[in-house]
Amino acid sequence: MPELALPEPTFARTVRGTGPGLLLAHGAGGSIAANYGPILNGLAAEHTVVGVDYPGTGDTPRSASPLSLDELADQVVAAGVAEGLGSFAVAGYSVGTAVALRAATRHPERVTALLLTAPFAQPDARLRLSANLWRDLHVSGDHAQLASFLILATLSPSALEAVPANDLGAVLHAAAQTLPPGTAEHAELTARIDVRADLARVSVPTLVISTTEDLLVSPALHRTVATGIAGAELAELATGHLPFSERPDEWLQLIAAFLRKTAQQDGS
Repeated sequence: MPELALPEPTFARTVRGTGPGLLLAHGAGGSIAANYGPILNGLAAEHTVVGVDYPGTGDTPRSASPLSLDELADQVVAAGVAEGLGSFAVAGYSVGTAVALRAATRHPERVTALLLTAPFAQPDARLRLSANLWRDLHVSGDHAQLASFLILATLSPSALEAVPANDLGAVLHAAAQTLPPGTAEHAELTARIDVRADLARVSVPTLVISTTEDLLVSPALHRTVATGIAGAELAELATGHLPFSERPDEWLQLIAAFLRKTAQQDGS
């Protein structure tokens, strides 16, 4: 397969650290800072970390048209190349796992490993309904209700129960205030993702991290991704959909250990 031409990198990007390349792909309604902030310094301790913010979040302007998975994947790769990286591992979270998978299949000459946290190849009925509700509540302007829905869907039951009753209102208010402008487009993309054909085309070392208390993206969807990629490893993390909030240290340890192992196998 001939190497695909890369677009001019136009998305706002975060760059940290030195060493082997590691690209980050964030989830819907998130950003590099929101989804990877708690582990960014840990990742950058051993890698040159490059991540881009999708349209409508961070400093990347909102898109006037529906988001394209191919475009997101190409922009992630283009950002890494623009920072002088010839090859790199790609870590994706939630919707970012589909971006990472597409990057690996569109640019196989550059992607050396995949780390997929809370992945799905195609949304099941629950996730599709959730994404549509997410989109509609954002479009309606009822961000308080959307915040309540997202807290219910993304926190594990134990994490939600641990929030003091007197603090819950402040948590919901903060969540409502930090919804990025492009939330509706991110949610719309979530509902129509289909990377099932990409799974069999992945030939690089892959780690699937299943967030086992996930109420938004079912662990069954995580396992489907793991079984669809030849030789993929499956690790479990006892958290809801937000490992960066509930178990950032354990999440970082899983990612870092896999990257070290693949580096040793490559002899680098």
